[in-house]
Amino acid sequence: MFDSTLSMKELVLIGGGHSHAIALKHFAQNPLEDVRITLISDVEQTPYSGMLPGYVAGFYSYEECHIDLISLTQYAKAKMICDRAIGLDLNNHLVLCENQPPVRFDLLSIDIGSTPATLSVPGAAKHAIPVKPVPHFLQKWHQIIEQVTNNPDSPIPIGIVGGGAGGVELALTMHSRLSKILKSPQLWDRRPRLSQPKINSESHPKIKSESQPKINLKQSNLEIHLFHRDAELMTNHNPWVRQHMQQLLTRRGIFVHLQENVCEVKPRLVCCESGLNVEFDFLFWVTQASAPNWPKISGLAVDATGFILVSNTLQSISHPQVFAAGDIATIVNHPCPKAGVFAVRQGKPLFNNLWRTLQSQPLKPYKPQKRYLSLISTGDGSAVASWSAWGWESPLLWSLKDWIDRRFMDAFS
Repeated sequence: MFDSTLSMKELVLIGGGHSHAIALKHFAQNPLEDVRITLISDVEQTPYSGMLPGYVAGFYSYEECHIDLISLTQYAKAKMICDRAIGLDLNNHLVLCENQPPVRFDLLSIDIGSTPATLSVPGAAKHAIPVKPVPHFLQKWHQIIEQVTNNPDSPIPIGIVGGGAGGVELALTMHSRLSKILKSPQLWDRRPRLSQPKINSESHPKIKSESQPKINLKQSNLEIHLFHRDAELMTNHNPWVRQHMQQLLTRRGIFVHLQENVCEVKPRLVCCESGLNVEFDFLFWVTQASAPNWPKISGLAVDATGFILVSNTLQSISHPQVFAAGDIATIVNHPCPKAGVFAVRQGKPLFNNLWRTLQSQPLKPYKPQKRYLSLISTGDGSAVASWSAWGWESPLLWSLKDWIDRRFMDAFS
């Protein structure tokens, strides 16, 4: 596969996702003298998805939940190019970048994650805030925190589209953080105005009872709406978890709009097919994952939604010099959810097969687990566990999640 006349083999990693962070750590601990590693990433600090809900809730600092890619590449004796990859020239083994000259590779790995799909809904790409890429999302979240802190009397309606685990967790952690700000002693003497949710239901005579929580008079300016197209939240989880999370949202005063398919997003207005219209100041998009179009345009084999098709070895089924892991990859024989837990689990197998390829050794297959434990933060120092048909909520589970996440991050300190 490699030209024996070349003194150095060029391994290029596109994206600073979980799998690549783990692979870089292992390359630092198992260096190859004839291999030069280059990381191409448009961010210098990559977020760890497991701790982002805790960051939104205010439990972690920015540094505690981000991996410093500059330090990591230095540790691995690798080169880092801070730029965004926009395409590949597979015939000439080149990565095309937005601002830099093309980067040559002998072996390539892609771990660029995914973004929520917005293109199918008119106005969503312009007026909604996708939760990925994370830096843009966090910029908007910091703006909300500043706005609530400086103007606690002003209502700020927030919308969240997507009732999977990510959307539910985001609603709970946002609510918890903003409630803490409004309850802080510095604001006790500043009573927020009573404001009813801005819902236009003239053409929507039957609004579901679960979307009408009791208004908390002391926090009526904190208004969060969660829109979900299905009859139940978190359909990939068991019935106890689904029911428990919906009850928890309702108790918090979060408006849950089930069986509401968002058909258009206008400036400061969510429009649903049923006729329900809800005003917002900030709208977050947490729907099904989507892939950028450049892997497909470049000629890599992709699935129907644009994710790179790989074999059990995480190697592209169309181009053996290309590997992919994390959300951007779809394992042909073992498709799995686009979740951070799988990106973390793929890090070591990805490293092993990149290392073996560079050493001209046979590759080893990777098989993702069929069942995995989900620990979902409720934003108040507790967490809900979801495992197959079993579910439970306890502060002990948050302590477990915190321990797991901190241990993962300690590996990059």
